[in-house]
Amino acid sequence: MSSLITPQLVTLDVDLGSDRAGVIRALAQRVVDAGRATDVESLFADAWAREQKTDTGIPGGIAIPHCRSTAVLEPTFAMARPNPPVDFGAPDGPADLIFLIAAPDGADQEHLRFLSKLARSLIKPDFVQALREAPTEAAIVALVEGALSDEPAASASTAKPAASTAAAGATAAGATAVGATGTTTVERPSLVAITACPTGIAHTYMAADALVAAAERAGITLHVETQGSSGAKPLDPAIIAAAGAVIFAVDVDVRDKGRFAGKPLIQSPVKRGIDAPDAMIAEAVAAADDPNARRVGGTGQNAVAQGAEGDEHVGKKLQRYLLTGVSYMIPFVAGGGLLIALGFLLGGYEITGPAGDIVVNNSLFNLPDGGIGQYLGAVAFIIGSTSLGFLVPALAGYIAYAIADRPGIAPGFTVGAVALLMNAGFLGGLVGGLLAGGAAYAIGRLQVPGWLRGLMPVVIIPLLASIVASGLMLLILGGPISLLMTGLSDWLSSLSGASAILLGIILGVMMGADLGGPINKVAYAFAVAGLGAGSVDNQSPWMIMAAVMGAGMVAPLGMALATTIARNRFNALERNNGKAAWLLGLSFISEGAIPFAAADPLRVIPASIVGSGVAGAIIMGAGVTSQAPHGGVFVFFAIGNFPVFMLAVAIGAIVTALIVVALKKWAVKKPVDSLETDTATAVPVAA
Repeated sequence: MSSLITPQLVTLDVDLGSDRAGVIRALAQRVVDAGRATDVESLFADAWAREQKTDTGIPGGIAIPHCRSTAVLEPTFAMARPNPPVDFGAPDGPADLIFLIAAPDGADQEHLRFLSKLARSLIKPDFVQALREAPTEAAIVALVEGALSDEPAASASTAKPAASTAAAGATAAGATAVGATGTTTVERPSLVAITACPTGIAHTYMAADALVAAAERAGITLHVETQGSSGAKPLDPAIIAAAGAVIFAVDVDVRDKGRFAGKPLIQSPVKRGIDAPDAMIAEAVAAADDPNARRVGGTGQNAVAQGAEGDEHVGKKLQRYLLTGVSYMIPFVAGGGLLIALGFLLGGYEITGPAGDIVVNNSLFNLPDGGIGQYLGAVAFIIGSTSLGFLVPALAGYIAYAIADRPGIAPGFTVGAVALLMNAGFLGGLVGGLLAGGAAYAIGRLQVPGWLRGLMPVVIIPLLASIVASGLMLLILGGPISLLMTGLSDWLSSLSGASAILLGIILGVMMGADLGGPINKVAYAFAVAGLGAGSVDNQSPWMIMAAVMGAGMVAPLGMALATTIARNRFNALERNNGKAAWLLGLSFISEGAIPFAAADPLRVIPASIVGSGVAGAIIMGAGVTSQAPHGGVFVFFAIGNFPVFMLAVAIGAIVTALIVVALKKWAVKKPVDSLETDTATAVPVAA
């Protein structure tokens, strides 16, 4: 394996400015100059995107920007010791030791293990001090290689060997104390912890080591499971059972949270595990003795990557619950919708009537009068209809799952089936899922005897939550929701002319407003949830789906076109993104326009909104339909009047491209001296 660092990758005692972005760019340039990455801007963009998620400065004057990037050719560790130091968001001030860890997007486990090992060395005071005192680039390289080999580094006389001051962690529930009269066993409190970050290279392991060291200082036994990129070894169930509390220092979802069901929980972003490990250990010890402490439910519910969930806004929680249900529902709708469309293609629209009889009474060796096409069309229609029949139960079930984890699934599916029985449709599924999840969550938080706790997630919670949610749906809510659904369906069926075009504009604007964000997802969820109500006699839900899908294709295609017709208005990285955006747009992946919007939101977003609104209006006005919830041009057979659909998308993309090019050409800041001399005509516009 080649060295992770070379003298060429080290910058010592130079002024890199006061801007962290400039420092990261300078280190990225070093990596490219060393032949270890292909493109400075691409590497910088990936490292800066990681920096935007969480400050990478940590206590002790250290910063560790890091990323995985397709621009990186081999795992690399670049270092700067700037003078003056640069602020990277650490609580105790700017950093005078800055380390860029750059990993290839597909790095192997051995390389990732070494990068992780190097990162966790950076919380060892002796190693860090040696780096500060190293006189030359070669001395820095020797120190790093020594840390990787667990051997003292052979370097200049002033360079100190890398030494570990963080404890490795106890492996038993008891600790041994040696006194003047002999050896005695002292019982120590026991905790468990999970550390995880999005990249899984640096913070995951540094937080683990910092927490272990803090636990040693507090006389606590701590067992940590690092869910990082170099693999994770699950904690022994016996260790989990013996622990008084669990710490989640995470920025991503914890794998298999149900293992910790019922444990008092302390949860924070992974960086707090590095910045304030002693506080987290103290909080966990206090929680272990607090009967009212927050727990991982009776179910492991929702210890999600939101930092402390209690700080999440109610509206944000509700959005997350609903979008979780929609995301799990989509495969049922996608498969079902495409199969129904295939059934219509093979057997004609009239297949809806005789399909059941054909499938039951015929076979490949006993074809119906319509031949093989009618038979296969009937088979595809029946399978698709069956899949779509799970739409409402799946929506309700997985909304409940988002709220209460696995014990919410059964009551959620049950109330969804009841909503279907009551003709309450997808609105019944939404309401029922929230009821089932809320009931399961509340029941799971009840304090029960230890002997009963094992029955809670598999018997008691599903039973009681099903009774509560389905009972309310049957006795009180089902009828009113059914009437509301009937009214909504009738209104959609009556849309024509100007009202249909207006709805198309609204849906298009929502799809183009934030490119895969919450507004976009609301419009998409509305279309997908109503798709199952579409039929030959009521094609309005199919029209809405077509408008949403077509409008969602516009932004990436528009940006791809803009980078083609006005290349000089975009940098090299944006032009490369434009090439990829062609395929992403044709596939209905709105997120293909996000890199452009992130770099220039005040020009790209308005252009996207206008173009998407135009496409949505044309599609709704022309009555174009789609029975598929996703796929773009690749599900052409499920799109009614496909040529008009593509014409609408093309017009929307052209509008977007022309607007963004015009804004980049004319909506620019005037020079300062021009503003000073011609303030009467200066117009403040976005940069």
